[in-house]
Amino acid sequence: MLAFDFGMKHIGVAAGQTITRTASALTTLAATDGRPNWAAVRELVNEWRPIRLVVGLPLNMDDTESEMSERARTFAARLEKETGVAVGMADERLTSHAVGEHEGDQSHAAAAALIAETWLNAER
Repeated sequence: MLAFDFGMKHIGVAAGQTITRTASALTTLAATDGRPNWAAVRELVNEWRPIRLVVGLPLNMDDTESEMSERARTFAARLEKETGVAVGMADERLTSHAVGEHEGDQSHAAAAALIAETWLNAER
């Protein structure tokens, strides 16, 4: 699976392993107003051939959705359309805080890894 940490300027990407239920940061894609280079996204998906894509859903601490939640859902719908791979959403509250500022440019990809691990370890 591939997980995405959606942002307006950067979109982090991580690869998750269903057997070990762990994830590794891959890359951070540049975005303009939340829009990545879709050709680069398709290339990444074609290279990794995931069976599922997961996008982090930024919820407020009281479980309500925000404008960013709506933007993340819009990105997820477009991601599924562009790649033909099923997309799920995972609660990403506090992932950026957990990663911290010390990660620098890779903080978005590290947050995507936490999103992937959240998805992989959730009871369904």
